[in-house]
Amino acid sequence: MAKVNRNYLKLPGSYLFSMIGERIRTYQKQHPDADIIRLGIGDVTQPIAPEIIRALHHAVDEMGNAETFRGYAPDLGYAFLRSVIAEKDYRDRNCEISEEEIFVSDGAKCDCGNIQEIFSADNRIAVCDPVYPVYVDSNVMAGRTGVYEPEAARFQDVIYLPCTKENGYVPLLPKEVPDLIYLCFPNNPTGAVMKKENLQEWVDYARKHGSVILYDAAYEAYISDPEIPHSIYECEGARECAIEFRSFSKTAGFTGLRLGFTVVPKDLKVEGTALWPLWARRHGTKYNGAPYIIQRAGEAVYSKEGRRQVREQIAYYMENARIIYDGLRSSGYEVSGGVNAPYIWLRTPEGMTSWEFFDVLLEQAGVVGTPGAGFGPGGENHFRLTAFGSRENTVEAVERIRKM
Repeated sequence: MAKVNRNYLKLPGSYLFSMIGERIRTYQKQHPDADIIRLGIGDVTQPIAPEIIRALHHAVDEMGNAETFRGYAPDLGYAFLRSVIAEKDYRDRNCEISEEEIFVSDGAKCDCGNIQEIFSADNRIAVCDPVYPVYVDSNVMAGRTGVYEPEAARFQDVIYLPCTKENGYVPLLPKEVPDLIYLCFPNNPTGAVMKKENLQEWVDYARKHGSVILYDAAYEAYISDPEIPHSIYECEGARECAIEFRSFSKTAGFTGLRLGFTVVPKDLKVEGTALWPLWARRHGTKYNGAPYIIQRAGEAVYSKEGRRQVREQIAYYMENARIIYDGLRSSGYEVSGGVNAPYIWLRTPEGMTSWEFFDVLLEQAGVVGTPGAGFGPGGENHFRLTAFGSRENTVEAVERIRKM
């Protein structure tokens, strides 16, 4: 008789953004004429940059000719993309990363969820609290988190690293040593960043204890402060203890195209076993590669004109972030983030729970955000807004919230 993976039954409710979508659909059925502005899910709104579109069209034309047609992509990605990533994202920042250490995929979300497969099920994980839900949920599915404790809104065997206003939403080194440490900076959902000296402390800690850092740098392109590292490999010794995830989704608007990559240094070993061959084996067995046309589009992101156009889009979103931050702060909200990251993190007013504030915001202002409780117990009484809306909707949303 077939049996289900009962670890899935430990997951409380639906995926966070599925729950948000269901609440919006219910509200719209009751209020069909409501004009709803969505600043919840971090989806982009600006069209793909012209230089990238040009590369897409050219690649599509190539697929229509026998001489230039491409079938299955190489396991780890096309060399033309991996080489430019290694040069522009790493060697230009004095990071010793080679193209062979880059694994091209269809997005950082998948890689962040799948990476745990190459580690033993009895590894303890540590996550920031609040945190992007995929890190915890994928480990629940693998049986690595213990049971869910509803009253505490946490899993029994997960090491939670409190990220609060008092510590600048940057976690302190834990006393209980984890095996796998998930870090995300610039942070989703708080918008916080980590200084290089702080990140170096984490690298030193991981090397000392034999831990592996799983570093999500999906929002590094939004960093404007020159003192903030864009990659964990800017820290000494990180090649020996860290895996890094990157995404084209928010950097270049590829949420609908799907492209990302993971860096696994060949120096990284666990119990004397190199992780690069394990991830390569997993990648080759379960994944057939990002499409050729999408990888050519990714290559265009690194061209001179592509980089200029992408930076303009990032500046557009960061101006949205400033509008939200300034507008809410001037209205008396306690806010953070929105400077080196496209997320604004705010405290809910009058002691409301984050889901109560979600309902009030939807009903009174017609604005959708993300309840902080969906990011873990430390997110309760907080709320996330994104800067990825249009300028018109962003300005209108802030004005509606100010009038509440």
